[in-house]
Amino acid sequence: MPKLEVTLPADSLSAEARRELPERLGATLLHWEGAPDTEFFRQITWAHLIELPPEAIRTPDGQAEPHAVVEVSVPEGALSERRKAGLVDQATNDVLEATGWGEEAALRVWVLINEVPEGNWGAGKQIIHFEQLREAAKAEREGSEGRTPSERRDSAAIVTGGR
Repeated sequence: MPKLEVTLPADSLSAEARRELPERLGATLLHWEGAPDTEFFRQITWAHLIELPPEAIRTPDGQAEPHAVVEVSVPEGALSERRKAGLVDQATNDVLEATGWGEEAALRVWVLINEVPEGNWGAGKQIIHFEQLREAAKAEREGSEGRTPSERRDSAAIVTGGR
């Protein structure tokens, strides 16, 4: 159940990039988590785009170089060091491509990975445990092709304990 937030100046994205960036970052996150890129996992991967007025994004010296912060929240243990490095690299490239800032702006894209400790992520009125997500991912991998809507709900039932 990963979540990401991208904060950047409002004038940084075209209308098309504004639609595509959250989807692209969501797919990037699923890839580096090792989660299946299925309808179920896309529905529980949330991406929030936060656009601030350009004058609201400053450095302490008053400069207005555009920059972005990608904050990713994942269950603790979901990402190895290798996967974190891959996520940082690809998410940075996703933002640079969407904004057109160019490779020289890579230091102006920060990716912050927040690991939510076991027992501290809730949804559907209950605590979600990482092992539940692993089981749901396994079920999705084993039978996502040709499944009926009720069979796809079974993955959700694994996570929510049948709710």
